[in-house]
Amino acid sequence: MHNTKAILEKPGKMVIKDAEIEDPKDNEVQIKVCDVSICGSDMHGFTDGPYLPPEDPNQEIGLGHETAGIISKVGKNVTNFKVGDRVAMEPGVPDGTCEFCRSGHYNVCPNVDFLATAPNYKGSLTNYINHPAEWTYHLPDNMSLVEGAMTEPASVAIHAAESAGNLIGKSVVILGAGAEGLLTTMAVKMAGASTVVVIDIVDNRLAKAKELGANSTFKGDDPDVVDKIKAVVGTNGADFVYECAGSNATAQIGLKIVKHTGTFFILGTIPGATPVEFLKINREVTIHTLFRYVNDYPKTIKMISSGKFNVMSIVDKYFMYKDIQEAFEFATTHKSEFIKGVVIVDKSYK
Repeated sequence: MHNTKAILEKPGKMVIKDAEIEDPKDNEVQIKVCDVSICGSDMHGFTDGPYLPPEDPNQEIGLGHETAGIISKVGKNVTNFKVGDRVAMEPGVPDGTCEFCRSGHYNVCPNVDFLATAPNYKGSLTNYINHPAEWTYHLPDNMSLVEGAMTEPASVAIHAAESAGNLIGKSVVILGAGAEGLLTTMAVKMAGASTVVVIDIVDNRLAKAKELGANSTFKGDDPDVVDKIKAVVGTNGADFVYECAGSNATAQIGLKIVKHTGTFFILGTIPGATPVEFLKINREVTIHTLFRYVNDYPKTIKMISSGKFNVMSIVDKYFMYKDIQEAFEFATTHKSEFIKGVVIVDKSYK
């Protein structure tokens, strides 16, 4: 067995280094990493460094957190996994003791140890990784390991749809048709939304949104986009709006199209300040930020396994782990040419 890890040496440069293979702790499993799908936060990390920079300038930074693989060893207290099991990793490990964890909101635990970010910055772009068994999930035989890696971003979309409550018969606008926006499009359709409008500036993404069930799509840079959206959802606006692009421009569109008493969800990571004219939305509009997911991995795996949630419909680019520098260079400079990329760490497993 030989282990390596991909490390962000500096913004714009990934290197693969030899790494030790550590035995799993008593309640951990050791996972042979097979597939890691690339998140927008990974691409931001590659070009600019982590959203939360480490305090120590010498901190080693890894990337990757959307992960699936094969159990290669188990800790002595682990009884529900064995060597050879196919698994997906939920990448955040909360402390389990804070007020948020104890109230069922472990996704906002201030002490969570999440892959590729603070406090440890350990990424899953490696050959072997140890992870708590508690946050590791069996994959059904009919699910591929790529689908296992895609469980992470799919869980974000499921959490987003669930946060709206009853979506049956409701109107929804998705601002941004990147991977997360398209997954959320599928999630709200599955949850019963009757009208879904998707906005983006890239034609192939809008075409994919239509393929996945969007009722209408519009270019976000169209000066008449607000009027066109309201022509579909109604002059009062949409019941629910999801900002999935991480852009101030789309956030401003969202504020103009959310209905009185409606909800504007912020799913994307929007940098800097976003001006909000509260006088224009002071009709009991809710602005609701979303963060990752809570207890969504098991149900998301079931939905993917059942065929109801076709996460593979947006996976359209594959990279080899050995070519990690070229992979990130392509991913960050050709964003309009693909929707979701996956790094194949070990191609011998499916």
